[in-house]
Amino acid sequence: MLDILSTTAPIYLAIAVGYFAARFGLFDKAGLRVMGKFVIYIALPAMLLNALMQRRVDEMLNVTYVLVYAAGSLINMAVALWWARRLAPGEPTARPYIALGMSCSNSGFVGFPIMLLALPAVADIALALNMLVENILLLPLLLSLAEQGESSGGSRLGNIGQTIWRLRKNPLIVAIFVAFGLSLLEVKLPAALGRTVSLFAQASIAVALFVIGGTLYGMPFKGVKARVFSITAGKLLLHPLLIWLALSAAVALGLPALPTELRSALILTGALPIMSIYPILAMRHGHEGFAAAALLATTTLSFFTLSALIGLLQP
Repeated sequence: MLDILSTTAPIYLAIAVGYFAARFGLFDKAGLRVMGKFVIYIALPAMLLNALMQRRVDEMLNVTYVLVYAAGSLINMAVALWWARRLAPGEPTARPYIALGMSCSNSGFVGFPIMLLALPAVADIALALNMLVENILLLPLLLSLAEQGESSGGSRLGNIGQTIWRLRKNPLIVAIFVAFGLSLLEVKLPAALGRTVSLFAQASIAVALFVIGGTLYGMPFKGVKARVFSITAGKLLLHPLLIWLALSAAVALGLPALPTELRSALILTGALPIMSIYPILAMRHGHEGFAAAALLATTTLSFFTLSALIGLLQP
């Protein structure tokens, strides 16, 4: 038990430092947004590039992992959309955001630091594959559903296409494909450039966790209990369960089984809290209130659920 807590506790202590730094006024929301941009646009892409360009392409492209993560998340999304019709009757734009909260994991800011401590051999591969599924499949689909709920104009396929096209400017996706290209061509960065990338990569984890904690300070909880409870249960409990079931079905149908550590990383991904930009995305349609509360709830409670799950997954 102490080994498990020694893995998860530093992550949440770093989040707590960010929370209390904001609570006592050392950093305001504007400052935290700047730090968040640094992580998203510089530190995390540098970390991905630094880690993945050392890997062979066949190591990075695991079909079983991608298909199972996509299938488990899509099934969870379908369940969430069905349940959201009861939680948000007459609010078609709220339903996709409820589903987004239940289906999209915080793979970068929380998942990668945890896996780097618990599963260091596969942390970078899991992060890259998670980013591809979340950014190319899950987010475009859910955001297009929200746009469709707001207006009857425009096709759903067109909305999805526009969202995917905008990914060409996403630095995380760009870093993944650049790393794939360098690995495929067996190209190494010049020593000075490689060390520079490594310096920025080393800053990603601590700053990311600090930003998460600062962002959680002051989030509301009033008037959204039913939605927050449903999103929290769906994200922390149902999502990893469905991914485990999808993995079992995939192997039974003949797909190659995952190595033990990558299998654990996949199931842990399902149990991660919601991605940190969730309230920002929901703000587009005025649903940032329950989104912020759900982010706070899943991030706080995931300390206990992730610690328990890491214990179960240990051989």
